[in-house]
Amino acid sequence: MCFGVRDAIELANQQVRQMPVTVLGELVHNQTVLQDLEARGVRFAATPADVQSKNVLITAHGTSNRTRSQLQRDGFHVLEATCPLVHFAHRALAQLVEQGFHPVIIGRRDHVEVRGLTGDLDDFDVVLDAGDVERLRARDRFGVVSQTTQPINRVRELVGMIRVRFPGAEVRFRDTVCQPTKQRQSAAIELARQCDVVIVIGGANSNNTRELVATCSCHCPRVHHVQSAADLQPAWFSDGEVVGITAGTSTPDTTIEAVEGWLKRFIPQDKTRNVHETMVEPLRA
Repeated sequence: MCFGVRDAIELANQQVRQMPVTVLGELVHNQTVLQDLEARGVRFAATPADVQSKNVLITAHGTSNRTRSQLQRDGFHVLEATCPLVHFAHRALAQLVEQGFHPVIIGRRDHVEVRGLTGDLDDFDVVLDAGDVERLRARDRFGVVSQTTQPINRVRELVGMIRVRFPGAEVRFRDTVCQPTKQRQSAAIELARQCDVVIVIGGANSNNTRELVATCSCHCPRVHHVQSAADLQPAWFSDGEVVGITAGTSTPDTTIEAVEGWLKRFIPQDKTRNVHETMVEPLRA
């Protein structure tokens, strides 16, 4: 679990011990974590209109200044659980806009982090593939940032496409992909190349987990995305195979340990099967 997610969960637990608190959206994209928080008394609301406590906690994915200001005008006490690396992406984007660049965000348009990044902008573009780049309108200057959990190789490829498509434009790119994502993607590639099967553990709505699945699938023939040990199926494994484990940044250690424990029970240690585990501790930034 990366430090941004861990800090957000710790803040939610601290606050609910002192006063009622409502998280605006999903604090992290992991159902196990959300259920545990709910059991401790943390409330969740999809929109500001659904909030029923005075204290509102912004998720690790961040939000726009417009949303934050509106919450304060409506009388809510706003608490921040936004990951520092998401804050960095917001600052980088704001600086590009202030310098006169047209903002382009590489990421999933419907993702909460991207909605937060674009929420303060009146004119912007979001791109995720070559087709999106083809639909961009010509500008003199493009300022490009990325959703923090996008694969850095895809990001660089799309920036290159923008430069090729608009050779006369100034394209300024600020790398806002977070270090934990880069580390996990790199480690996942190395792991997948050595394995017959890879198990990727993480929430169904977790973008960085989905990207790990896609990355591993490029280097390993059989990749399975599970949210917990309960999702594992014996039919996925055969004698003598090497099995790899990796996990998204919002996956609790207890969930990872449960998956590893299931595999070790299913794959006897005196046989030729091995369990390879990749756990990358993020660098603080």
